[in-house]
Amino acid sequence: MTHSPTRAPAGGPLNLVVVNAGVSDPSSTRLLADRIAHKAVAALRELDRETTTRVVELGPLAVEIARAIVSGHPGEPLRSAIADLAAADGVITATPVYTAGMSGLFKSFFDVVDSDLIVATPVLVAATAGSPRHALAVEDQVRPMFAYLRALTLPTSVFAAPDDWGTPALGDRITRATTELAALMAGGIGRTIADRAWSGYQHHFDGNATRAERTAADVDFGTPLMRLAAGGAPLGRSDTPGT
Repeated sequence: MTHSPTRAPAGGPLNLVVVNAGVSDPSSTRLLADRIAHKAVAALRELDRETTTRVVELGPLAVEIARAIVSGHPGEPLRSAIADLAAADGVITATPVYTAGMSGLFKSFFDVVDSDLIVATPVLVAATAGSPRHALAVEDQVRPMFAYLRALTLPTSVFAAPDDWGTPALGDRITRATTELAALMAGGIGRTIADRAWSGYQHHFDGNATRAERTAADVDFGTPLMRLAAGGAPLGRSDTPGT
């Protein structure tokens, strides 16, 4: 298994990861994600923090994601994307909305990652749709998913229907959301929470989360439970029936 890189050290360049589920070309979802990312980098620069930005494009990973769901074993391209996400100090996610729901590709990607991968990581959620009737999909579906993953989902989400592009309201909302993201990233709030409360969260054994890199070497096979699991008898009891 490939373990993920660690998050940026205090005072160093911050890792911003953009997860884009748009698959069309050109993609309004990617355009929105790029606009948000550029604004976030500028907001961080105003706080004297440099940023390294990585984009995870889910379209080219669609087959890998499907295989991982079926087999439980992600291939190298998908493992690389997961490693980028694990190392993020902040995340921008953008999904198209289809039939009143988030993209199945977007949901499937987060079904594949470990449930503790982005604990306490600031996440800005964004979505695009062909109608303003889909605006609540972000709050009804995307936000609860990241609550389950125990991310620090920002108070402000960003939604763009066709009529929203170029309006001052969309720009103002992006500014507000990226201000929140920059403040959390620059302040290291997520890192502080995870460092102090990591043991209180449930973790995926031998997972990709940067603080949960456990292997078989960490397991005490001498405990009664592990001896039973390995086919032996617990200490203090005879292996011979009837004695």
